[in-house]
Amino acid sequence: MSVEAKKGFIIQELKKNGCRITSQRQLLIDIILQDECSCCKEIYYRAAKHDPTIGMATVYRLVKTLEEAGLIQRKNMYRIDCTNAVATA
Repeated sequence: MSVEAKKGFIIQELKKNGCRITSQRQLLIDIILQDECSCCKEIYYRAAKHDPTIGMATVYRLVKTLEEAGLIQRKNMYRIDCTNAVATA
């Protein structure tokens, strides 16, 4: 699945769960999809380079939302995993 297809799927799933898709959330999704980040702080620092107004709480909330939706797996790194979600959809 391409990065753009994964992003579209994630956004669709977040909308189903009642989440607004803000520019900050899109930026965070892009960072998670592009890079293997080991923690929320790393995601935050990468995002803050592009948008200095982004807050650490925004990162934690989005990661928690992605985890609850089954779209992200936290083992050693944050990785988007659409394979399980597609199989169950």
